[in-house]
Amino acid sequence: MARGKETARMGKQKKEESKKRPPSDSSESDSDSGPDDKEPPTKMAKSDASSSSSRRKNESGETYFELERNKRVTVRQFRGTLYVDIREFYEKDGKNLPGKKGIALTASMWNKLKSLKDDVDEEIKALA
Repeated sequence: MARGKETARMGKQKKEESKKRPPSDSSESDSDSGPDDKEPPTKMAKSDASSSSSRRKNESGETYFELERNKRVTVRQFRGTLYVDIREFYEKDGKNLPGKKGIALTASMWNKLKSLKDDVDEEIKALA
């Protein structure tokens, strides 16, 4: 009997943990992009001609920056928390949709990553 209660409690904890995560908070890099993503579809908007940066807005009004053809950085809020979302996108029915491959960083994690820039650059030079 005790084993059954323990298993039920573990299952409940997993459900609660999954509810706390934003839909785009995935650091798995071995999964395929696909239609089972939980984020609403986003559509690429044309950037302002007056803007010299690569700043763009998606259909939801969120600001994003394109890294490559199918990779972008989006700044968004989810349940009151600010995220810097670095994600791959895929095309389906003429729309660019967010894939599973990516990571959503909180503002503090983003700032930590920025503080590591020089160290990361140093390691890249050492390995190149």
